[in-house]
Amino acid sequence: MGFIFLKNSKSEQKNIEKQKNYLLLVLKGCAMGAADVVPGVSGGTIAFITGIYEELIDSIKSIDLQALKLLLSLKFADFWKKINGSFLLGVVGGIAISIFSLAKLMTWLLEHHPIYIWSFFFGLIVASSVLVAKEIKHWHIGTVISLIAGGCIAYVITVMSPAETPNTWWFIILSGAIAICAMILPGISGAFILLLMGKYSYILGAVSSLNIGVMLLFIVGAVAGIISFSHLLSWLLKKHHTATVATLTGFMVGSLNKVWPWKETLETYTDSHGVVRPLVEANVSPHYFQELTQSDPLLVEAIVMCIVGFVLIYGIEFIGKKMQKQQ
Repeated sequence: MGFIFLKNSKSEQKNIEKQKNYLLLVLKGCAMGAADVVPGVSGGTIAFITGIYEELIDSIKSIDLQALKLLLSLKFADFWKKINGSFLLGVVGGIAISIFSLAKLMTWLLEHHPIYIWSFFFGLIVASSVLVAKEIKHWHIGTVISLIAGGCIAYVITVMSPAETPNTWWFIILSGAIAICAMILPGISGAFILLLMGKYSYILGAVSSLNIGVMLLFIVGAVAGIISFSHLLSWLLKKHHTATVATLTGFMVGSLNKVWPWKETLETYTDSHGVVRPLVEANVSPHYFQELTQSDPLLVEAIVMCIVGFVLIYGIEFIGKKMQKQQ
């Protein structure tokens, strides 16, 4: 009886541990979704620092013709195993929960407390860049070139001006394909790519108002784009890991230009609800921001939020390492 009780106790403990790990995976997905809602912040960054990036890319890559054949043959268990379905469901479920629950909140926070939000993400991305750079074990001239190239590409993207684009079905699909590729790249914000393509407010509005037609078109593009792009990323990470990680680190460093807390609005646009929003912005110093807007630059609060973002990332990494040791 004692042996049976001990065996059941261990089994229950394993089940509880599995549930904890899965809940943590869903929370990582939620964090990715929250990041993807903000123009300038990448869900790929969150995936990278929480240690699920390469598994995510490989899982997406596994959705291929062979997987489709298994699905059409009604071999659901084999299909689920091949695509690492439980992992993908946890991550994608977390992202969906976050996007649908945080879309309105993030829009409100960016409108009413932009300095706090941008400062938080600035600290978050700085910490992420440092942690990802630690993954580079061998530094040489090629690594440095990759790092600089990634930084330059991300910086150029952040200073590009948004375009006026049509709301036609094919462009919504194209927007989904391009934005989703950006979303899985650390430092390249899918939300900001949508902003550049003139579709950020349109898609966010569709999510907030549950416009099923627009959402389905966007999802079709996103699925096609991410499956195609994941094959390239997976190959790069396996064949040219150091150079790829260096480039991704550069993406994050270059994207800091977008999340600088103090900005001067150069051009505006009116969204679908008649609200005037910034279109083209330039970074300014806290002192110049105060002179320009005649408002408090909230320098101390911004530094505090920056530190909170920085510490949060190191806290996530610490917890992740601790949990890996326990497994």
